Amino acid sequence: MGDSSRPEEMAWIPGAAVRERSRLLAAMKSWGFGDDAAAVAELGRRAVADPDWFWREALTDLDVKFSVPFDRVLDESEGKEFPRWFPGGRINVAELAALRHARGDLAGKTAVVYEGDGGQRRTLTFAELGAEVSRFAAHLAGLGVRRGDRVVLFMPVVPEAAVAFLAIAMIGAVAVPTFSGYAPDALATRLQDSDAVLLVTADGTTRRDKVVEMKATADAALAQAPTVRSVVVIRHLGTDVPMQEGRDVYYDELAADPEPVPTAETESNDPLAIVYTSGTTGRPKGIVHSHGGFAAKTAVDFAYGFDVHADDVVSWITDLGWLVGPMLMTGPLQLGATIVMIEGLPTHPTPNRMWEIVNRNGVTVQGIAPTAARALEAAGDGSAPAMPTLKTFVSTGEAWDEPTWFWLFDEVGGRERAIVNYSGGTEVGGGILVGYPFLPAAPAAFTGPLPGVDAAVLDDDGKPVVGGIGELAVLNTFPGMTHAFWQDRDRYLDTYWSRWDGVWVHGDLASVDAAGMWRIHGRSDDTIKLSGRRVGPAEIEAALLRDNRITEVAVIGVPDEMRGQRAVAFAVLRADGVDNDDLQATALANAGKSFAPEVYAVPTLPKTKNGKIMRRAIRSRFIGAPIGDMSSLDPATPLEDIPVYAGED
Repeated sequence: MGDSSRPEEMAWIPGAAVRERSRLLAAMKSWGFGDDAAAVAELGRRAVADPDWFWREALTDLDVKFSVPFDRVLDESEGKEFPRWFPGGRINVAELAALRHARGDLAGKTAVVYEGDGGQRRTLTFAELGAEVSRFAAHLAGLGVRRGDRVVLFMPVVPEAAVAFLAIAMIGAVAVPTFSGYAPDALATRLQDSDAVLLVTADGTTRRDKVVEMKATADAALAQAPTVRSVVVIRHLGTDVPMQEGRDVYYDELAADPEPVPTAETESNDPLAIVYTSGTTGRPKGIVHSHGGFAAKTAVDFAYGFDVHADDVVSWITDLGWLVGPMLMTGPLQLGATIVMIEGLPTHPTPNRMWEIVNRNGVTVQGIAPTAARALEAAGDGSAPAMPTLKTFVSTGEAWDEPTWFWLFDEVGGRERAIVNYSGGTEVGGGILVGYPFLPAAPAAFTGPLPGVDAAVLDDDGKPVVGGIGELAVLNTFPGMTHAFWQDRDRYLDTYWSRWDGVWVHGDLASVDAAGMWRIHGRSDDTIKLSGRRVGPAEIEAALLRDNRITEVAVIGVPDEMRGQRAVAFAVLRADGVDNDDLQATALANAGKSFAPEVYAVPTLPKTKNGKIMRRAIRSRFIGAPIGDMSSLDPATPLEDIPVYAGED
């Protein structure tokens, strides 16, 4: 197993062109800083110590405009756990991301590209996006949606999704984006918890050419959601669906020229969206994001973290129910960049679908999760076409294993494209850690916190540790962090603020070495204690993936009478006929005697619809414990593929 205290060799060395283009280095120069890793660390310290200085400078530099200036940057009068950012300021995400560009020099530029599961492609310019947002906002108002009302989005990532999200923001209502593959009960729970008054859905979507009947799901959920008064239906597949008179209306049958409505003068801390994440027990957590905080955080992350400019094309396979969906519709668009919204999978209908999308749309920044990279490597012939426009990969969602990272870096990227490692979460509105493209980086590592984030790795006593694995924590607050859980402040405090006084505990295991290279080692509640040492599943999984017969693997810890815990691995193999004894022997050699798991070959690993492996569900299934909330499970990866432990023979 690896030693997190040993400084690592840098794999990514940025060239002059990357450094010269960097938005953050340009801003740092104007602020009087240098241009190396030490200068970035110095900026980070000043941004944390003087948030009033940093956020004023960043908002000005990135043109995040308030229609009414804010009184001050930070108000902690309700306590550190409940900060108000830019109080008194008036700002609206719809104005930032669409309406101002529709009136300006970018009006004729492509804003949104949609790539469908079946090969469809549609586009909207900023002028068209602004017009559609204004039109739909007027119709929402006409349907009785008022400022502060919740509107649930249960739809594919079609252009109308961006229109709807921004139209809801325009009138000061609150968007509630949900996963497109939810079952009726899961959707009903979110409709009920948010007290939604309107639902935007579609007749259906497809996944691997299989029809997902979204309107039928919506109708079943609506039977349990009496607060919903109206339903707007997108004709996506063109299939006939039941329409309830007086409640349901087709999007394309709404009047072309409704009476216009003004853009709401939303206060910075007014809610923009509630993004639900599944809890291990109880109802899902409604993460509340606001106009000012989400706009500021997404602008900083995309511009300073990923180096997105107005001439960039940012592509990502996502879903509205994952935070990347709302981020994509806020961050790049407010910076004037083009976004590519992709329905479906990276390997369907062709093994190289993602790379084909890059070339078809001139993509410069491609979002990719390690899971997607492994799928692309397994599905293809090991190569990728030339992609002359592509500058950068952005990776998020889970920890990398080094073989897959090097495949993407060497074989796809030609060692000429940065893989910007990015980790944070729904609860913080974006990232905590990033691999800046203009800094040298070790494989699969992060080069530091994002500006304004005071991150640390803490040991069991809450003390910072270098060279060891501990809890990823945030010692300050920053714009974009959730204002709390929707209608549940106590649960929010218990989840993130209860372990150490004044410290946000994020729930990830992390490490940072003496050279400043950070790593994520998996969720801390997935930690396995082997031979007296806390080990993240990612550490063992990376060792097993050195066996090229394995395409995917999930490692869990299970109770053991003698040792307390032992490791068990579930591996998806490239081909049938692998001798299990040889597979086990290779796992022993790669992971070492102290950490080698018992290996089970399985056809699939259960994942969420955004590709995250559901280790807690795997563990519960294997040991026969209650499964909990499975609403985010991708039905193409059934939990039943995981065996149930039968005990010792």
